[in-house]
Amino acid sequence: MNKTDQIDISQELLAVSHVLNMKTVTENCDWKLAVLKYTKFALFSFVFFLSTFSLSAQQQRFPKPEFDSGYTQPSPVTPEPRALALEYFDVLVLLLVLSAATWLALKSRSRQGILWLSIFTLAYFGFYRNGCICSIGSIQNVTLTLFDATYAISLTALLFFLLPLLFTLFFGRTFCAGACPLGAIQDLVVMKPISLPKWLNKTLGLIPYLYLSLAVLFAATGTDFIICRYDPFVGIFRMDAKFHMVVLGVAFLLMGMFVARPYCRFLCPYGVLLSWMSRFSKWHLSITPSKCIQCKLCTNSCPFDAIDFPTNEKEVVKSGLGPKRFITYALIIPLWVVLGVFVGAQSHTFLSKANPTVYLAELMISKPEIKEDLDNIDVQTFRASGKSMEQLVEEAEVIRDKFYVGSMIAGGFMGLVIGMTLLNTVVFRKRQDYEPHRGNCFSCARCVDYCPVEK
Repeated sequence: MNKTDQIDISQELLAVSHVLNMKTVTENCDWKLAVLKYTKFALFSFVFFLSTFSLSAQQQRFPKPEFDSGYTQPSPVTPEPRALALEYFDVLVLLLVLSAATWLALKSRSRQGILWLSIFTLAYFGFYRNGCICSIGSIQNVTLTLFDATYAISLTALLFFLLPLLFTLFFGRTFCAGACPLGAIQDLVVMKPISLPKWLNKTLGLIPYLYLSLAVLFAATGTDFIICRYDPFVGIFRMDAKFHMVVLGVAFLLMGMFVARPYCRFLCPYGVLLSWMSRFSKWHLSITPSKCIQCKLCTNSCPFDAIDFPTNEKEVVKSGLGPKRFITYALIIPLWVVLGVFVGAQSHTFLSKANPTVYLAELMISKPEIKEDLDNIDVQTFRASGKSMEQLVEEAEVIRDKFYVGSMIAGGFMGLVIGMTLLNTVVFRKRQDYEPHRGNCFSCARCVDYCPVEK
């Protein structure tokens, strides 16, 4: 490339660089509120973790072109599509498994039956169907359908999303008990579970909400399906995955030997929706089929810390919980929402870099010389498309605007979740018996084996 061409390219890049505003901005971190600094740091750290994995998982962000010989680059993310009749058969299997899990948990009250059912689920939906399609990942298909007019969700994906939610709304989280392969593989490795402190349970319980927010944001902007990309067990199901994903899956299983179902409790985004539905379930698994005799035998049976103890009113009074603290926490909720919106607005530029179009625009503006790099497939694919730099930057700007709005909504949602979580710590609920927590209980029926009360 001669000197004249270099000057032309430099002028072209300078002319469009102001549109995307790629200048480095140094922000003033002298916050007066320590909680603002902590919240922003936590959000940025988690997003940086996801983005780092995204960059390490793919060296080239654009798909490789097909060769003239007719060879097509296989997709590393999803298995080969099935015939439509077989997809409907998967839906039928899911419906039957959900029905069986519900009957075993609520009617038969059989832990052994649920265990064998979960083994079948792991074998069929996990290893035979390679973990796809799953209800957890279908969140992204539904989101993309709502925000992209050119994308239409398949009926099977929609049913995989809706059926577990409908069953949970009426019968509790029986999907988690015996119909989810991700839960089944973790449930089989539980050996010596430990009980985590309540404050740690509540703190880690915020991560699924953040993961759900990012998954919806990335799907809505057409950036990525991060739930599927970072499924820790899909590499085990398919016996084929990148090294870091295999390590992640093995790490979750090793952790699951002592902290029961770590993915389900502290990461699963679909679990957020299931928890909401389960709180309103009309029929739900109960520890005892009749009156509780206060024997306390069930207290150590649940490895998920999902059993609520009878309320000791004297301890509640001593703890200082009362109307004043409740009103104070309730009034602070709007401040948490505003703080979340602010953090989301500040982080949208960083988050948008995960999008291939925004990434390429930044790369070509910050490194003009890469435009002539014949070994960079991303750049060469862009040049072969016939688009100009102006078009690329305009597309990137539109995507970044979507991230701006979406990040503020996601931040406001997280602020609301944090505020409601704090408010829930001061809510007084009268309980006279040992009861499963409707939102956190997986309906695994372990507790029913410890209860001496017969139906």
